[in-house]
Amino acid sequence: MNVARLSVASRLAAIAASAHVSDDPAQLASYAIDGKTPTAVARPGTAEEAAEIVKFAAAENLAILATGARTKLAMGMPPRQYDVALDMTRLASVVAYDPGDLTLSVEAGIQLRTLSGVLAEHRQFLPLAPPFFDRATVGGTLASGVDSSLRQSYGTARDFVLGMEFITGDGTLVKSGGRVVKNVAGYDLHKLMLGALGTLGVITRINFRTFPLPAPCWMFVAAFDGAGGALAMRGRIAHSPLAPLALDMLNPGAGALLSSDASPFSAARWTLAASFAGNEAVLARVQRELPHMAEESEALGAVVLDGDEASSALGRVREFIPIALAASPATTIVKIGVPPARMKEILDAAARAADADALPWAALARGVGVIYFALLPGEKSEEAHLAVTRTAAKILSASSALDGHATIPWCPGEWKGALEVWGAKRADFEIMEKLKKVFDPRGVLSPGRFVGGL
Repeated sequence: MNVARLSVASRLAAIAASAHVSDDPAQLASYAIDGKTPTAVARPGTAEEAAEIVKFAAAENLAILATGARTKLAMGMPPRQYDVALDMTRLASVVAYDPGDLTLSVEAGIQLRTLSGVLAEHRQFLPLAPPFFDRATVGGTLASGVDSSLRQSYGTARDFVLGMEFITGDGTLVKSGGRVVKNVAGYDLHKLMLGALGTLGVITRINFRTFPLPAPCWMFVAAFDGAGGALAMRGRIAHSPLAPLALDMLNPGAGALLSSDASPFSAARWTLAASFAGNEAVLARVQRELPHMAEESEALGAVVLDGDEASSALGRVREFIPIALAASPATTIVKIGVPPARMKEILDAAARAADADALPWAALARGVGVIYFALLPGEKSEEAHLAVTRTAAKILSASSALDGHATIPWCPGEWKGALEVWGAKRADFEIMEKLKKVFDPRGVLSPGRFVGGL
């Protein structure tokens, strides 16, 4: 063991207790990011301990990266420096919960699966249904900014996070927002933490607005010859009084990935899956109107799922990303955001780009205009690397031309140098640099992971 490693681990043990600090190589390997391994890992038991660890790191110019269940460490660029992994999973308590006021406060390390069970006892839930759901923590989900199908009806976390406690790069514990739905005290600084990969602060506590648990889900699944029919039906639903919980479209490649013994998704056709919940009158109207919309959109057939079948199908869609990542040794996922009216154009452009390099692909398109386009080369070779680089560049360019934006949240770590992981240069980058200096003046929080090397 080298002196530097012993020094960092032993000094961290004075803050978080030796039982919760490790420099064991086998443990450290599980915190590696794109081949970079920390010198030590610390697991604080309180927000104050976490703040002291960050303060120590800042004083010693040590780079510190907050982690949760480590399901999304592959996102973003490799860290420029990586000395301490700050494992937040011991901060896993429900701090306050008032079902009557629909408000909740939890620590960042609580798992979504655990929290879901707590809320369900009061017939409530949080519309956070990201991939890796069974393992993901609340803090990691917010820091990564990964969305879910439920944004169709509930928006993103930005719409129901009321406040937050977080640690800035100098070790200061900061509170922003409040614990009530109507709060006017100060600026919503906590919203800057959403999707920032921990580069502006370490999330310790989050206050949420909760929602009544929807009635059992009912799903309408229709098959089409191409993307055009599925998108036409999406448009009809969007312009109708119907309000789906989720509205997703899958190409045959995605249908094949998500197939199971009782899968409603087609490996030969485009599929539209619209999920609904409500009382008998609501569902009766849905059942009456959707078949007509499907016929007008030239659907080739449709099935209706309810109960466990509908929940299972929605769960498979939720897990599209980890399923796609497991499907190829070099899966590269491009996340595209365009106005819904331009979805057909970007899907056609992305398909042409992938087909030109003979790259298998799978696409999951959300009704709100967000598309996850997975490139699935058969091997991780230099030839595949070049093909993916060319294809991704075309997709990013086409997205910009269609008033959209694209990033590459997942790809092999060794390929990131040749790919525009964070997409085209942003017009607000100068403001982002200034915010980084304010929140993290010594640049110790996840350095290099975010846009432009922030």
